[in-house]
Amino acid sequence: MIILALVRHGLTSWNENKLVQGRSDIPLSEKGRAQVGNWHVPNKIKDFLKVSSPLIRAEETANILFGKNITTDDRLVEMDWSEWEGKSLNELRAELGNLMEAWEAEGLDFKAPGGESPREVQKRLRSFMRERAKTNKNTVAVCHKGVIRAVYALSVKWDMTNKPPQKLKDDCVHLFELAKDGTPSVHQLNLPMIRDL
Repeated sequence: MIILALVRHGLTSWNENKLVQGRSDIPLSEKGRAQVGNWHVPNKIKDFLKVSSPLIRAEETANILFGKNITTDDRLVEMDWSEWEGKSLNELRAELGNLMEAWEAEGLDFKAPGGESPREVQKRLRSFMRERAKTNKNTVAVCHKGVIRAVYALSVKWDMTNKPPQKLKDDCVHLFELAKDGTPSVHQLNLPMIRDL
């Protein structure tokens, strides 16, 4: 059994201001650096291979958690929101009406004009997961919410036309078992990364 553990990066100023980030390469904010500095890596993933999205917010998170020189993989970048990047959720609601209704109407095929859909994210992640399965080594990847949701959707056959069967929490590790062909299934969701204060 091969495990792929996924961790979302810490907060950025765009997260804090509820702006759509996507491929925009925004660093962690001071609050985000403090947040990640307060995380501890669960023992069950400490010895996993480490990899990160090449976007700076993910790389910074990986470096704080695991040290420098973490391998990056372009397939782990966030979903491309194209012309919607940098807009607030309120701006998108004004443009689209009820944002969740718009998303749920198209599910896995919802995307910004010129952007990328969750289904397209899944397509690029399949080769990454196949490779991880072939290494026969467990891996932890620091990545993005869109990536984690895409893997989760594949693992439970969620078409994104309604709310997810289980809420995926931030500040957590989400573990998926990979079949020999890289197909994911849920192993454990929402394993906390935050120390008790």
